[in-house]
Amino acid sequence: MLSVVRLNGYPVGFVFLSGLFREIQVKFLRREHPVPTSFLTKMDEEKIEELKIQTQKWLNEAQEFIQKVSPIQIYSAIGVVLFTIFLFIIIRLFKRTSSNTIVLTGLTGCGKTVLFYQLRDGSSHQGTVTSMEPNEGTFVLHSETTKKGKVKPVHLVDVPGHSRLRPKLDDFLPQAAAIVFVVDAVEFLPNCRAASEYLYDVLTKANVVKKKIPLLLLCNKVDKVTAHTKDFIRKQLEKEIDKLRASRTALSSADIANEYTLGVPGEAFTFSQCQNKVTIAETSGLTGDISQLEQFIREHVKP
Repeated sequence: MLSVVRLNGYPVGFVFLSGLFREIQVKFLRREHPVPTSFLTKMDEEKIEELKIQTQKWLNEAQEFIQKVSPIQIYSAIGVVLFTIFLFIIIRLFKRTSSNTIVLTGLTGCGKTVLFYQLRDGSSHQGTVTSMEPNEGTFVLHSETTKKGKVKPVHLVDVPGHSRLRPKLDDFLPQAAAIVFVVDAVEFLPNCRAASEYLYDVLTKANVVKKKIPLLLLCNKVDKVTAHTKDFIRKQLEKEIDKLRASRTALSSADIANEYTLGVPGEAFTFSQCQNKVTIAETSGLTGDISQLEQFIREHVKP
């Protein structure tokens, strides 16, 4: 049961408000504070007296209203106001910290840079060479440039796939809203082991696990006749990662830089066991069929 603190038989809140109104009355009506002469030239004393009487009436009515209101109602109203202010601040902070960064990564030669240009310019930029530095830009997706209304730009980062340059990925993960891990669907089998090792490293990074950064496993170059299906690629990657778990788990106690492992002990690994959400899709950077990639981006960077 709610108890109300009282002072001389009245609730403390009521005593405080009553005192406040009395102080206003005294300061306004005291003779010690005469009205300035310049003001008297504009209003005669009779009108000033009427103003005083009307003000006194309003103050009395306000005081009577407060006396009639239950202290619990007053405290509840104050609580609602404070809660509304707190909620508004939280919403503002959340909006301010929402990220628009999408990170593209994967092995060298999988087509990340072509996808970057397709998203930005709507062109494959054929003839691009292997990136040695991250391609980075903030822009409205090319497919959305003709849309009416406000569209939120995307900060897209293409991280080089060379093993010596992969540590650059750590520079962008703290701000990442999502990760796109690109796989070459044509040359998948020769690179399956290497792709699995890199993907394992990404999925067990502290930022990815703690923030549960969603990851899209994107099978590129599916326009080619010899390309493998996304289901085949998913199953092969799950098998390879399952093999990696045994060796990586044995070393994890000595590897203080990586405290996280994948999967459920005693069960075959599947991507559904990851703490972050992993989805799989298909695309073709050369032909410009990137609708599934764009859909994933807009799921995590709201327009």
